[in-house]
Amino acid sequence: MNQISRRRGPAPVANPALSGLRRDLGTLESYAALLGILIGAGIFKVTSEAWTLTGPSVILGYLVLAPAVLATSVAYAVFLSTPLGREPGGEYTHISRTLGAYGVAFVGAWLKIISYIGALAFLAIVFAEYTIQLSAGVFRSDHLRSLALSSLVFFYLVHVVGVRWFGRIQVAMCALLGISLVVLVVPGLFAIHPANYKPFFQHGFGGFAAALPPLFFAYAGFESLAQTAGEVRDSTRKLPRVFLRGIGIAMAIYFLMSVVALGVLPGERLAASPAPMAAAAAVYLPFGAAWFVTLGAVMALTTSLNATMLVPSRLAVVLARDRLAPRWLGAIEPRTGTPVRALTLTLAAAAVLVWTGQVSLALNIAVFALVALYLLHSLALLFLPRTNPALFRAVTVRIPIGVQRLAAVLSMLSMAGLLLVQVIQDVRTLTKLSLAERIANRSVTTLELCLAWGIAGAAMYLLGRRRAVGHPEDEGPMFQELETKRETEA
Repeated sequence: MNQISRRRGPAPVANPALSGLRRDLGTLESYAALLGILIGAGIFKVTSEAWTLTGPSVILGYLVLAPAVLATSVAYAVFLSTPLGREPGGEYTHISRTLGAYGVAFVGAWLKIISYIGALAFLAIVFAEYTIQLSAGVFRSDHLRSLALSSLVFFYLVHVVGVRWFGRIQVAMCALLGISLVVLVVPGLFAIHPANYKPFFQHGFGGFAAALPPLFFAYAGFESLAQTAGEVRDSTRKLPRVFLRGIGIAMAIYFLMSVVALGVLPGERLAASPAPMAAAAAVYLPFGAAWFVTLGAVMALTTSLNATMLVPSRLAVVLARDRLAPRWLGAIEPRTGTPVRALTLTLAAAAVLVWTGQVSLALNIAVFALVALYLLHSLALLFLPRTNPALFRAVTVRIPIGVQRLAAVLSMLSMAGLLLVQVIQDVRTLTKLSLAERIANRSVTTLELCLAWGIAGAAMYLLGRRRAVGHPEDEGPMFQELETKRETEA
């Protein structure tokens, strides 16, 4: 047992356990939640889109990003092994209780909520595209919107019924997904044409660098597992293991799938297909097997939909508990143990994006906002021993302190690099197009969208803080902690 795991002490004063949430999820459901959200639109859709930027070197892109993602996951494993790992607050709770930066943590959580709602709408649309492909003419392109909305309603109802059903359905869909991946990858390794990998870097280093942020979309979302912390049995012991092992499994799958897809089908055809993995499978599999791969792609999307639906509502519960969101939003239905009101608001927001076709307004900030949040989260890990010694002493995961610090620094540098690439791309767009042109072409930059949503989040934070200050009897745990800290310093 290393130095960290021996440092036992009283649990740090954080927040009382959230009442009403039920611990109905186990290890199997946790793996299904993590792998389900990772092996979704990212690998089935983003691979072909990123090919247009860099060509077959997409494969290398997944490998280049792997160490950064693993390093970033270390911070989650550490924090989830503490008493904070019993709550679904994730980065908001970890950053605020470590750095005391409640305003920054709130804005980060707010941007994450917006990102996940955008991702939810995007996944519903991609699900509809694959369903049309799978139906062999039963559904047409004009059914896309209704299919997308139907998928949102279905998973909303699953969550309303209870987290136990979320877990059961997630495991069942992941089982089908796993079988389809075996059917896709194993025969595909024998059908690769090396000529399809040439030229490996089609647009040089610049194109390869430009492909990394969209490729990161495949990995982005792994941290959503932290939002199940209030509903997983023995979460402080199980979730850190699931994080590290599950991400490793996902990385191996990404590599094998991209090798097969880009090796058996020319990138031009892959990028032009609405269902790229199904198109690749059709090259070397008989009809029935190729159809099953398409079904697997649908399962990948539905597992992502299921897990993505969970995140905004759990964040809303935590923000409401800290009195930074209306208290009614964090209400948990006693009969089912689910935050029905927050789930309903999540459904409504995603449905509006699907119906209006304005998914990009929320989705386009997803990678940028999440990468920035990952950077801050790793910074919190680096400062944890100094700024919150009590919480540091409560860490139980067996990761040496030197490895933790190295992982935090590597994560911060990697995330900063990804942010820099995105900023450079946005600056080029800002210098080439006027605001009117950007709006007309639906090419409003990530920086502009983050600024707009960030200002809205900052206003909500100030409003929540003013409301609490004006009603001391209604102050949440956040303000109680701040007052205790002020009295201690005085």
